Parts: sequence; C-alpha cells; structure tokens
Amino acid sequence: MKRPITTLFMLMSVDGKISTGATDAFDVDKDFPQIMGVQEGLYQYYEIEQSTDLWSLNSGRVQEKMGVNTKEMPSKLPVSFVLIDNHHLTEHGIRYFCALSKDFVLITSNADHPAFQVKEDNLHIIYQQELSLTEALEKLKSDYDCQRITIQSGGTLNGLFLREKLFDYIDIVVAPVLIGGKDTSTLIDGKSLQFEDELSQLGVLKLLECAVLEDSYLRLRYQVIS
Repeated sequence: MKRPITTLFMLMSVDGKISTGATDAFDVDKDFPQIMGVQEGLYQYYEIEQSTDLWSLNSGRVQEKMGVNTKEMPSKLPVSFVLIDNHHLTEHGIRYFCALSKDFVLITSNADHPAFQVKEDNLHIIYQQELSLTEALEKLKSDYDCQRITIQSGGTLNGLFLREKLFDYIDIVVAPVLIGGKDTSTLIDGKSLQFEDELSQLGVLKLLECAVLEDSYLRLRYQVIS
C-alpha cells in the first residue's frame, strides 16, 4: 500500500453527533463533562485515545475551536501531528504544534499560510494547489515514514476520506446521549449522494469488536471492507 493504514477514531452520541450543537461554541470535550450520566464514563474515551497511533491527523478548524491559537506552549509528546488547514491556524497555533509534536506536518492550499513564516526543524509543509487526500497520505508514508495514522477530524473532512475510500478501520466510542439537530455535525458529513449509481461510495464495514464499557458507554471497532 502506498499510503499509511488509517483509522477513524471518534467519540459520538448514540445518534451519531460529534458535537453538542451547531456552532463552534459547542464542543463535546467541553460540554460532556458537565452532563450528568455522560460525564461519569467519559474518561474511558481519553484512556483509549492514549493507545492510538503515533501519527494523528486533524483539521485546523477543529484545533482553532480547541483554542490552540492562544494556548500556552505545551510539553512535547512522542506523537507526530498532521493538520489540514488553510486559514484557521495563526503563527502561534503553528508554533504550538511544533512544540507539541515529534514531527508536525501541515497540509495546505494557502500559499500565504503563516506556517511559511515559521522556521522549526520539525515543521514540514505539504503544499497542494488543490487538496488531494490520497496524494497527501502517500507523501506522509514516502517522505516521513508514516505507516499508520489515526484520523480525528470533523464531519466534512471525514466525508472526504469516506468518498475517496481512504478509511481502513473505524474505532468509535459511543456516549450514552442523544443530541439531535439536523445542523449539528455528525461522524460523516459532506455531500450527500444524489443518484443510485453513487452507492459504490458507501463504506461497508465488518464488525471486529463490540465492547460494553462502564457507565453505558460502548466501543465499536470495524474494518472497512469496501
């Protein structure tokens, strides 16, 4: 395989939501700890997260929402981070990830991204005039020896990975809550199918594990078979 083995690892509600509301003011990391009946078992998601791949892919939009553009500089982790971003990260946000990461790879189509002003030994930039997830993943493997990568991005970007057949495994922690709302982000968003001949774009799964966790949480692991 020319690209890394990929795993989508996410926390979602029973109805598939990965946020608690439709605006950036809502966030499961911030809101779930405040909800009785959900807060008690949340720690299990973070414990499982610690065992995911040593390469992690996310989006600049998600990281902006988490406040990396203003956070104090972190301690370094043995994890390499990949972010897809055109305009959400500031120079501070870039330096934050340089401080946090073993290697930090930014994928961007913005020739004026503030990352180009940052000089750090562990910062690498993949510039594409138009985003190609397939080419970006292949470059991560060929240039940076990324063999396996965990994807934790938003619903829209997850939708691109799905349609381009770039998921190998799905690892989902299901929180015991219903959120609702047609405008609230789900595990997979993006463009809906319109025609029957597009059914080949679906991701068919084989169940590998269904684990009942404490406090009514579930962990579902699948292999994508087509």
